[in-house]
Amino acid sequence: MATILFAGGGTGGHLYPAIAIAEEILRQDRSVKIVFAGTKAKIEARVVPQKGFEFHTIWISGFSRRVTVNNLLFPVKVIVALFQSFFVIKKVRPDVVVGTGGYVCGPVLFVSSLLGIPTVVHESNSFPGVTTRLLASRVSKVFITFDVTKKWLSPSATTELVGNPTRAELSLISKDESCKYFGLDPVKKTVFAFGGSLGAASINKAMTDLVNDAVKNDYQIIWQTGESDWKSASAVQPHPNLKVLKYVDRMDCGYAAADIIVSRSGATTLAELTRLGKPAVLVPYPFAAANHQELNAQTMVESGAAIMIKDAEIGKTLLRVVHELLFDEQKLRLMAERSLELGKPNAGKEIAASIISMVRKG
Repeated sequence: MATILFAGGGTGGHLYPAIAIAEEILRQDRSVKIVFAGTKAKIEARVVPQKGFEFHTIWISGFSRRVTVNNLLFPVKVIVALFQSFFVIKKVRPDVVVGTGGYVCGPVLFVSSLLGIPTVVHESNSFPGVTTRLLASRVSKVFITFDVTKKWLSPSATTELVGNPTRAELSLISKDESCKYFGLDPVKKTVFAFGGSLGAASINKAMTDLVNDAVKNDYQIIWQTGESDWKSASAVQPHPNLKVLKYVDRMDCGYAAADIIVSRSGATTLAELTRLGKPAVLVPYPFAAANHQELNAQTMVESGAAIMIKDAEIGKTLLRVVHELLFDEQKLRLMAERSLELGKPNAGKEIAASIISMVRKG
């Protein structure tokens, strides 16, 4: 039985593409064993076991631009993570190792490449992360979402343009079922606002006016706050139209229930929006490397699939934009059509088929 080891996490943007690829591999070949490696303190520690995959932990974290205690520990963590990765690999004995970007996959991919195991990395953002840039020339193949990504990678890197994989399960639930899951009315207009798995302070701060408007004009809001802002956000006056949640485990329900999405513009989020054809109000994270979130959002805006609000302007703009859009049926329909045109629903299938072929060649 062939084994494929996935390394990815830290954020949902790195984890969910890995899960989408893993699930598609199993759809194509049920004989493959899927194993994950990640950290015990981030999203992967909760979500991967829920999905039924074997999970091993390594001790690693990102490097902050600020001077922190964690930065002082970073060299130690890297050394420990390299040894832990070696023992995980020796135990699992993978035929192929797959990384989906971010610091979590770095040690696992590096050790795998030293051991001569076929390795691939999927880079979802237009501007590749540090881990992808460092490892691009070492891994067997780099799957990319945007053609422009190649210019930041080593000339010796082997790349393949495929798009960003999304989970097939996102398309399998109806609005009625999703609203029932949240205890909402499927007849009413609904806004789903989130800032990624960790939340987004600027979006959360701007939501107060939107919450008041939803109560006044009888539409619904699903508001995922993240850990840090949940306590203050959950203090809003309880109302049947409002669902304020620390984390939304069933993103498929959140998307299906929503008429409009308010979110950051990370590559994974945009891939999911375009798979489902969801009109969006995008608020790019202003400190993303090479401003790639704004570049991502601009692609959606130019295609007519989204409206973009700069982070600094969200407090005075979000309410007006969402309120006007929510009750403009013609514009919502047009945005949904344009969003679907941008989608690449077969990205996961293509990546899975390529990885399976690597297993068989081995």
